[in-house]
Amino acid sequence: MFSVLDRRAVLKGAGLLVAGVTSRSAVSAPVSGGHLRVAGAVGSASESFDPARQSMATDYIRGHLFYDGLVSLDDRLIPRPALAETLESDDFQTWHIRLRRNVRFHDGATLTAEDVVFSLLRHQIPSTGSQRYALARTMQSVRVLSALLVEVVLDAPNSDFPAILGISNFAILKAGTTNFTIANGTGPFRCQEFAPGIRTIAVKNSEFWGAPPFLDSVELIAIPDEMARHNALMSGDVELIASANPRLVQMLKKNGFGIVESPVGTYTDLSIRLDQRYGRSADFVEGMKFLLNREQIRQSVFLGFSRVGNDQPIAPESPYFNTQLPQRPYDPEKARFLLKRSGFLDETIPLVCSPAALASVDIAVVLQYAASQIGQKMAVQRVPADGYWTQYWMKEPVGFGNINPSPAASLSFEVGFASKSPWNESRWRNPQFDTLLREAKSTRDEVRKRQLYWDMQALVSAGSGVCIPNFTNSLDAHAPHVCGLRPSQAGQLMGYNFARSVWLSGSRGQEI
Repeated sequence: MFSVLDRRAVLKGAGLLVAGVTSRSAVSAPVSGGHLRVAGAVGSASESFDPARQSMATDYIRGHLFYDGLVSLDDRLIPRPALAETLESDDFQTWHIRLRRNVRFHDGATLTAEDVVFSLLRHQIPSTGSQRYALARTMQSVRVLSALLVEVVLDAPNSDFPAILGISNFAILKAGTTNFTIANGTGPFRCQEFAPGIRTIAVKNSEFWGAPPFLDSVELIAIPDEMARHNALMSGDVELIASANPRLVQMLKKNGFGIVESPVGTYTDLSIRLDQRYGRSADFVEGMKFLLNREQIRQSVFLGFSRVGNDQPIAPESPYFNTQLPQRPYDPEKARFLLKRSGFLDETIPLVCSPAALASVDIAVVLQYAASQIGQKMAVQRVPADGYWTQYWMKEPVGFGNINPSPAASLSFEVGFASKSPWNESRWRNPQFDTLLREAKSTRDEVRKRQLYWDMQALVSAGSGVCIPNFTNSLDAHAPHVCGLRPSQAGQLMGYNFARSVWLSGSRGQEI
């Protein structure tokens, strides 16, 4: 594993150092060449190549095409060597990062420790607008020790620091980079064309330091309309789409298209602000949790392509999942009792949802119906996807979010539930939870760490205003000649990193 197993930290030992950054499918012999067209669900005229600002699926895909991180996350979210050959620590607080030799940026410059220091520290500058500003601030110092050696000192021990470096926002840039209308990374593809919100064309980087991709080129196209995106796949205008509609899976299969289903830690949650009117009532929050018909959501919204959640963020696939935490049932009678006691049973509760938060509109309708059966009125307020994350998310008293899988359990807790986290959706504050989290990040005892995570899941499920009815299964749909796509816990399209592994058989794809 990438985590520290003894006093010497990770990425040491033959088992790790021979692990490739990519893996090849054994289904058929790989074929080199061809142009792959991929449809993304969102696009914006404000898109740039700055990895620090990446926040949407198409951003993450673009980032993986052109950039590398110090580590990469495999299909089980285990960090593997990338630009870093080794990470070492004696105390989980001071980390030494040794870089690969002879890695070049697309402009020909050689990767050095200066580039790593620049890339990490810019996340701490507010004007950068980094999505990982809070995580970056835990890096107390980042300095060059030699041409290929960097030292990072954290403000507190964190055994999951290598996994954090696998987050795509922490991709490595050339020192001094300020122009993000172009991409100058070390990744397997170079940018040939970029029209923000419309399309990106990437061509193979002949000087890539790792295993070369099979594809000659990749075209990423923005098709926000769901049916138009599926029609583009069926008509042959694109060969690969993410977020396939569960209702269309059987039809796609009957027409010869492939479906890759991945059990990921992504979830769409109903978030109740505990510092605003409804959320100030613990009875209201608990009542809403009992009103969620999780099995019905799994069957009618996700058509079985999900796993039932229990109002805490650790998915069943995690080795730290609390198997003994009692499942909160659908209990409309108890929900009615609690909502009546809260004083809000006779009010109409607004449910703010959007296509931007996967399946939130459908989940809101299911919840609205369940509420109507006990005399609670709810108004489904559907707002546009454009601007949802900046104008509505975490701002409404009762609204929906959509959270991507985290590479480590501690990160799921820290980002969404720690008292000081800017992404604490329900504004839940629990000092006991914060203490357990600090201990979990610093302990070497796996048995103790497991118990800490179990206790934290119980606290979140009982007290947070975040309601997690299901963990979604990611569905990717592809043309029959697209090969090498694998299930991955890292997220859709192999954690957005598909282009390093897939190939086109039979037809070699379209030319640019």
